[in-house]
Amino acid sequence: MNSTPALSSAGVTNMRGVNYSLHDGVAARLREQIFDGTLGPGSFLDEAALCERLEISRTPLREALKVLAVEGLVRHEPRRGCFVNQVTEQDLDEIFPVIALLEGRCAFEAAQNASDADLQALDTLHVRLAEHAMAGRINDYYAVNFAIHEAIITLAGNRWLAQVIGDLRKILKLARLQQLHAPGRLEQSLAEHMAVFAALKARDADGAEAAMRTHLTRQRAALRELARSQTSRLLA
Repeated sequence: MNSTPALSSAGVTNMRGVNYSLHDGVAARLREQIFDGTLGPGSFLDEAALCERLEISRTPLREALKVLAVEGLVRHEPRRGCFVNQVTEQDLDEIFPVIALLEGRCAFEAAQNASDADLQALDTLHVRLAEHAMAGRINDYYAVNFAIHEAIITLAGNRWLAQVIGDLRKILKLARLQQLHAPGRLEQSLAEHMAVFAALKARDADGAEAAMRTHLTRQRAALRELARSQTSRLLA
């Protein structure tokens, strides 16, 4: 039995009641499966199988794949088809310095804009973050971590920053969860988040920017160390 709900040809309505075109709905479904690992890095996207599973024609599927290609999540190879992209070490080396600068600026602006109510909401998120870290719940930790980054980006109130960061984060989401598996990284990540939050509460814009840039830079370092460890194990 097909367990995947069919997508109506009239379009898709999300949880907020916003109507999207069919190919947007297909793109959202495939994006979710890429992020949760159902469609792993390097996976071949079999158009016939996907059309059958989603109960759609090839036209909306191909339009959806074009959207995901623009986002950098899939790539099209002539005469071979579409594949889920794999993030390379070079990609990470190039993206992380950029996103560290951008999210650092978001933290700077958030420190200037955040109300007491905003900070209280962030405090609640950080309590949950700490609980997940202490329990070693990496997937739950990552979900709250993502929500905190999103909240800070929103508090910055800079739509241009948000747009560029959103595009880059879609690529990094293919690799970011991995860094939390590096030894000691979960605890280190929590400490970094608390440093950012402390600066936000103090309305220290420069401190918040510096702490966020450090946080992103150490994420890259953790991913690099994890890659080295995996290579060493393969060569052993």
